[in-house]
Amino acid sequence: MPNRQKKDKEPAKSSKDKGKNGKDSEPGDEANKASSGPPSVSAPPPPTLINKIKYQPGVPVIKKDKRQSSSRFNISKNRELQKLPLLTEAQQGNESEQLFIQKLRQCCVLFDFESDPLSDLKWKEIKRGALHEMVEYVTENKDVITEAIYPEAVSMFAVNLFRTLPPSSNPNGAEFDPEEDEPTLEAAWPHLQLVYEFFLHFLESPDFQPTSAKRYIDHKFILQLLELFDSEDPRERDFLKTTLHRIYGKFLGLRAYIRKQINNVFYRFIYETEHHNGIAELLEILGSIINGFALPLKEEHKVFLLKVLLPLHKAKSLSVYHPQLAYCVVQFLEKDPSLTEPVIRNLLKFWPKTHSPKEVMFLNELEEILDVIEPAEFQKVMDPLFRQLSKCVSSPHFQVAERALYYWNNEYIMSLISDNYSVILPIMYPALYRNSRNHWNKTIHGLIYNALKLFMEMNQKVFDECSQQYCLDRQKEMKLFKERDEAWSKVESLAMRHPNYNSTNKVVQNKSHPPTQQENAPPDEDGDNDQTPLTLEKIEAKANEAKKMTNTNKSKPLLRRKSELPQDSYTMRALSDHKRADEYLVTPPDSNNC
Repeated sequence: MPNRQKKDKEPAKSSKDKGKNGKDSEPGDEANKASSGPPSVSAPPPPTLINKIKYQPGVPVIKKDKRQSSSRFNISKNRELQKLPLLTEAQQGNESEQLFIQKLRQCCVLFDFESDPLSDLKWKEIKRGALHEMVEYVTENKDVITEAIYPEAVSMFAVNLFRTLPPSSNPNGAEFDPEEDEPTLEAAWPHLQLVYEFFLHFLESPDFQPTSAKRYIDHKFILQLLELFDSEDPRERDFLKTTLHRIYGKFLGLRAYIRKQINNVFYRFIYETEHHNGIAELLEILGSIINGFALPLKEEHKVFLLKVLLPLHKAKSLSVYHPQLAYCVVQFLEKDPSLTEPVIRNLLKFWPKTHSPKEVMFLNELEEILDVIEPAEFQKVMDPLFRQLSKCVSSPHFQVAERALYYWNNEYIMSLISDNYSVILPIMYPALYRNSRNHWNKTIHGLIYNALKLFMEMNQKVFDECSQQYCLDRQKEMKLFKERDEAWSKVESLAMRHPNYNSTNKVVQNKSHPPTQQENAPPDEDGDNDQTPLTLEKIEAKANEAKKMTNTNKSKPLLRRKSELPQDSYTMRALSDHKRADEYLVTPPDSNNC
């Protein structure tokens, strides 16, 4: 069986890699079938391909060289195939089993799709027809998977798929933009797709017995399967995702090992390469697995959350897999609310400083966490949390400020704020007040006045006290500025007595302290300045004014300028024709929290 040229050394098997009972048992068939109908609320978000297959209006679609690269297959020397009889024509029993094995061995012949795609067309079609026939045969018939079929089927899958992937078309690890970049498709996909479909139906067949297959689907098989997740073809990663999820559901003895090896992939991605194409698909599998964890959570699962999932927020390509990552984090917090404090504190530690789109992603995830947070856990993190939110509200990037202010539209978050009003208002009030006057975007003004109005309606007495205290603090600050300027004036008057004062006068004037923004804070249209407390009437008037201006701006269409790159018609057609093996993964039943 030709495998990858570079093989990983197989780790020694231990009792930890098996379930607590030391046996492999098969979970219910229902959990291993693709979900049908509308997805459940708890279903993990699948990696999306929709942006890659939309035609952009006005952008030329040209026929150019196919964006394909062939993996390094060991092309078979003898590729002349003979068309065998149909499986349906064979008699039941030993004859049909032998014909099935012959077809499986026939499909182990590998062809060249890259350097000479027009070669061996006749024999390629024979193999394609045999694969398609076996897919239907396994799907529609019962009692066709016998003991002799298992090694042949696994061998056929391994020969066709386990290979050295081509070098990355993006070796520097730059962030993949689904709206601009086109994925590199596998040239041998006409055969690979049918091989994946056959193996999936093989695993899902009622005849499939994990006890018989575990001799062939072992640790080495899992390692080689995980290596394929770095394929640049999103269609292959979709099939790999479903295949590995089926194996996880069928083989209880391999569950701990699969989780361990996925962790190793993440560790290499975080601390070594920062480049891997299958992070989103692996996180989607883990989202389904986490959903099935039994309580109380094992210590290894908590370590996985804190040492693997949270550091994944640091990668520069976070946008590619962030929905799946946020889903996994929220699933953990729903299982064990005591993890909320370390999770939020780690998010605040990794909070982006100079990347506004990433900051918006963090705000999205933080709101999802706050939607499931317990009130007792909220009180542990509300101080550092709202100090960070006050910085976001003050952000000059209007999308960051806008996303942070949308928290005040969330009813559950507002109930948490209301219960801890006296702590949160003093943290948020200075940022809200300053930006209600100084922020350049009028939409932000309206959202700020809305937040101030909500604060005032919660407890006007505390709001007035906070407003008065802010004004007193500003007056003290202004007094300190004034005293500082007076001190500098005294220093200057003493310097004027020096004999060399005239020669250095210009230098002194250039280095004199310029007036600060706080000292020259202009009054607003109503004649108010920073030392004037806010009133309910003033807040409502400002909110209505900002709302009117926002409605006026909405009437003007906003256009987004995009680089007009020619689109590869072949790539777009291949992705649009691709049908996912499984849109949403079904959570496998948990057995002894393994």
